[in-house]
Amino acid sequence: MKAKVTVMLKQGVLDPQGEAVRHALGALGFDGVQGVRQGKVIELDLAEGTTEARVTEMCEKLLANTVIESYRIEIA
Repeated sequence: MKAKVTVMLKQGVLDPQGEAVRHALGALGFDGVQGVRQGKVIELDLAEGTTEARVTEMCEKLLANTVIESYRIEIA
């Protein structure tokens, strides 16, 4: 069983890495990029029977800083 957790900064939280990427894209000639938000994807290989609630617990305790980040879980 696999789970994919996507972690992103919440709206309104300054994203300096995203801004650096946006600036670099403009410097490389990629015009029209008005904003970039950068995040991370974490793929978990889980034992059968692991619940989404358990993955949520992992996110809340370690994988995401819930003060400034939001997360989305996809179970496959």
